[in-house]
Amino acid sequence: MSETKQIRKGSEDWSEGENLSVPVDEGMPDINPEKICFIILKSRELAMEDTDIEADASNETDDGFSSILTHDGQAPTEAELLGFIDAMDEDEQNAIVAMMWIGRGDYDSSDWKLAVAEARARRSGPVSKYLLGTPLLSDYLETALSEFGESCEDFDKDRI
Repeated sequence: MSETKQIRKGSEDWSEGENLSVPVDEGMPDINPEKICFIILKSRELAMEDTDIEADASNETDDGFSSILTHDGQAPTEAELLGFIDAMDEDEQNAIVAMMWIGRGDYDSSDWKLAVAEARARRSGPVSKYLLGTPLLSDYLETALSEFGESCEDFDKDRI
């Protein structure tokens, strides 16, 4: 019989609940790494936002395009990322949350199914808002990808 771990639903910042028992085994996540890379790329763009620059009606070429780095300039990127995550099916959203937790060090890559089960159990609101509210999201996702032997190196080259 396979090894299992006991987890408590709601042990972090999602919903409260009862204990779960899930099988423990290694496995590559059932999500396309390019989707994770897209989230990494877009969340990095959001992280570059300069909150000290006021948006104004000036011409971007006159101000060196610095207005693009303001919150108003980032609204399309944020909307695109929120829409992308919201359009994912529930299993993919749970996988992204589990990847973020693995990259953050809450779980090891060998605890993949456990992390996904926990993400499913704690789900209580929009996953997109939860993820975008996570500081260092892109770093966590990139770290998790590397734990599974994947990277965004080729993805970045295709986007430049």
